[in-house]
Amino acid sequence: MHIQLESFLHRQWDKKGLLSWLLLPASAVFMMAASSRRKKTQAVKINVPVVVVGNIYVGGTGKTPVTISLVKSLEERGWKPGVISRGYRGKADSPVEVETTSNPDIVGDEPLLIKRSAKVPTFVCTKRVEAAKALLKKYPDVNVIISDDGLQHYSLARDVELAVVGARGLGNGWVLPAGPLREPPSRLDEVDAIVLNATEDVVSSSTPRYVATSGIHNAVNYSTGEVISLEALSRMQFKKHLKAIAMAGIAVPGRFFSMLRAHGLEVEDIALPDHYSYEDNPFKDVKCDLIFITEKDAVKFRKHPEIKKDPRIYVVPLETKLDSYLIDFIERKISHSSLSEETSEKSKKNG
Repeated sequence: MHIQLESFLHRQWDKKGLLSWLLLPASAVFMMAASSRRKKTQAVKINVPVVVVGNIYVGGTGKTPVTISLVKSLEERGWKPGVISRGYRGKADSPVEVETTSNPDIVGDEPLLIKRSAKVPTFVCTKRVEAAKALLKKYPDVNVIISDDGLQHYSLARDVELAVVGARGLGNGWVLPAGPLREPPSRLDEVDAIVLNATEDVVSSSTPRYVATSGIHNAVNYSTGEVISLEALSRMQFKKHLKAIAMAGIAVPGRFFSMLRAHGLEVEDIALPDHYSYEDNPFKDVKCDLIFITEKDAVKFRKHPEIKKDPRIYVVPLETKLDSYLIDFIERKISHSSLSEETSEKSKKNG
């Protein structure tokens, strides 16, 4: 039911149809409330640079892969990043450190995926400022904070804002509930950079734009840890006449299925709602030889130890690469911010 409702809403939001026109007055109220809340919010500055990775489209745009890629890119250049997030449907009113063994129902599936992929200090809390302070208290050598999905959380001051535009673009360009946007398209004129991630939409903005390139190449057997190329699996499927399914509980599951088919795999696809909880083992009664899932889905399988014994399951990591010029741009901004903060601290001590 959930996936049908989700699909229906996105279809409506893709155009300015009758339903959207009827909801337009409610969107005006939403915009006024959001604007008022933003004006009343006092931003708190912490003592390291903050880079926000967010979006204005409700739902997934590929922020998490962008965050992971950014963390790894900054690490390669000598920075020591940490990540903060609210966590989807976050339940943590006080800061919680995300461990590789954390429960995704508490910390969220995306923060857990970030922790497992990027392996940097990661904290979640509904209050981003508190999450950042807790992270820096425990890991004082962290010298840049990446705030995942933090564009609308104005209580935390930021040095760089990145807005990710995903496969669905900006929909009909209207804010909730008449459209899919958390803020109007003009918000993109305020951010420091726009990251175009698997979108063909034309984004009208004077803000610099950079392209994120994503792809899948290998799969990891969930049971054995064996890494095998998708082409090898495709050849094996053809030779042995294996039946395969692909299952994804992500924002745009169709993209994952298309990527698998582009590598020669023949899959029967099963689209699940984004952030699907996997309360039950979905593979128990499935009749097939191969099962392909995303990393985001895999982090929730700890609820079902028996899945670890299922040799049919392959986790397919998404590899996202950011434009090196974007990393240069971010590094210049946070380096300048770091120098300014050091000068300010010295002035306080001398004063």
